[in-house]
Amino acid sequence: MKPLIGITSDLDPNGETLVQSNYSRAILRAGGLPVVLPAGIEDINEICSRLDGLLLTGGGDVNPLVYGEEPHQEIGRLSPERDEMELALTKCMTDKDKPVLGICRGHQVLNVSFGGTLHQHIYSKLSAELVQHNQQAEREFATHSVDVIEGSKLAGFAGASEVQVNSLHLQAVNVVKAPLVVTAVAKDGVIEALESTEHRFVMGVQWHPEALMNRNDPTSLNLFKHFIEAAGQAY
Repeated sequence: MKPLIGITSDLDPNGETLVQSNYSRAILRAGGLPVVLPAGIEDINEICSRLDGLLLTGGGDVNPLVYGEEPHQEIGRLSPERDEMELALTKCMTDKDKPVLGICRGHQVLNVSFGGTLHQHIYSKLSAELVQHNQQAEREFATHSVDVIEGSKLAGFAGASEVQVNSLHLQAVNVVKAPLVVTAVAKDGVIEALESTEHRFVMGVQWHPEALMNRNDPTSLNLFKHFIEAAGQAY
């Protein structure tokens, strides 16, 4: 039986559910069964009990009030309803030691769920000269490099100490709390990946591996493969 993977979704200004098809394609290609979760759903505990894994997708900015900060003037569109649902569902899944993979915004949500904080707007908050984190190329193309921490799960998936990634964000992880640890950083020091030291599979990446899979990127393929394998271990 294929593991059931919940995919979080965004809301457009009219309240319609939005989710890019690349996420479902990546889950299917890796051997999972995707199901889209509308933002703001209730019955979190019931949904959590039925899912085998959770994919936290990209999207708008995370409301800084949820990590104890006031909003920066450059912050983008917020969806407090989505924040509330995703944080609650992430906590339930990690409490049950069910696999969670966070992508871009989802990587940031994962960090906040464990008590971490974010840089609300990297080009306003960070003084170092930054690489382009909101690329102008199509999302399936890599545009900058990241250094992968030796000994991490991600290093095992990548088989290298450096990988090329795509980049579509203006926020970034700031303070990281245990059990999460940093597993990759950009050349400018921006945190690009996290993983838990206390869970079977809890990982976040700031880039979009689901899009890189369209060009058969081996690190992205391995990441989704191991995510689905972890979700299917109950069977």
